[in-house]
Amino acid sequence: MKNSLVWFCRIAVGLLFIFSGLIKANDPLGFSYKLEEYFEVFHLTSLNGLALSLAIILCALEMILGFALLIGTRAVQVVWGLLLLIIFFGFLTFYSAFFKVVQTCGCFGDAIPLTPWQSFSKDMVLLLLVLVLFVNRTSIKSVFSKKTGDKLLIGATVVFVGFGLYTYNFLPIVDFLPYKIGANILEEMKTPPGAKADEFEVTYHLTNKKTKETKVMSDKEYLKTAIWKDTNWEIKGNPESRLVKKGFEPKIRDLNIQDAQGNNYNQELLSNPFYSLVIVAYNLEGTNTNALNRINALSANLIQNFNTRVILLTSNAPANAEVFAKQHKLVGELFYADGVPLKTMVRSNPGIILLKNGTVINKWHYHNMPKYEDLVKNYLSKQ
Repeated sequence: MKNSLVWFCRIAVGLLFIFSGLIKANDPLGFSYKLEEYFEVFHLTSLNGLALSLAIILCALEMILGFALLIGTRAVQVVWGLLLLIIFFGFLTFYSAFFKVVQTCGCFGDAIPLTPWQSFSKDMVLLLLVLVLFVNRTSIKSVFSKKTGDKLLIGATVVFVGFGLYTYNFLPIVDFLPYKIGANILEEMKTPPGAKADEFEVTYHLTNKKTKETKVMSDKEYLKTAIWKDTNWEIKGNPESRLVKKGFEPKIRDLNIQDAQGNNYNQELLSNPFYSLVIVAYNLEGTNTNALNRINALSANLIQNFNTRVILLTSNAPANAEVFAKQHKLVGELFYADGVPLKTMVRSNPGIILLKNGTVINKWHYHNMPKYEDLVKNYLSKQ
């Protein structure tokens, strides 16, 4: 019975840690943005430069510990590592939930978004399972010999770290973001007719002018009791609003493409029936200029030979962006949007998106940007 319980915990914890690490390692840049949110909360913004490295290491560590637990190699050290890691994650998710600071923990990346309290509950269940393993850590037996187990662990470490490096350099293997290939951006921004809106409960603090009695009532009680008709009762302070039930929320709700004068261009740019090449460089100061120059040469050919509309999207201030564009002789039209949706569009700075009628036809990291001939052969010659 005891052995069965240990094996159950071992398999459950091992698989969950591998799954959690794998999901985040699929998009390490996205996880690094989440780490930066935590750094800001704890006033550790000096660590922002290490966020990406930490993201890749943490994802790999989760998968390494989960794999090691499954095969049973170095069980005592592995269980200690799991215990410390789950305590650390539990603290972060509790802090996020209680103080309402980071509202999505990123435990399973963008694949399975969880609220902070859901994440904390998940961590507490995991903690119980890990505690069972911790109590019985000396009884966990390796499936292989010590030498074979160590070799497998080294091999797994190389694979797991390599996977995070690959997805960082060549975009996620599976894109869980709203700007994935095949998504129509305008459709993802719409709220369908009849969709339920957010439901809020308003709380009033009332005081009786004669008796000085106080009451706290919800908006429903306030109307039902008709206390508002009694002129002796008055509302003190500002009513408090609390979200009771989340309504429909479009997948894309924060994209506002503007020109330098602040005019909105969402409809014009996202309803173009022809191919458009969108260059996303959310931060021009931190962009890879060599890659941007290569993309610029590609853009010039597309404009000259196919009259393709080329758009450069950035979150930089227009004055700075225009100076940058002149310095690098960029041929694309400059447009501006907030950095958050730009980081979500493509996990690359710069990145490339091929759009047609608002639909994401394809997207590329600058490390594997397409050749002009390939774009013509696969797309432009067929429009």
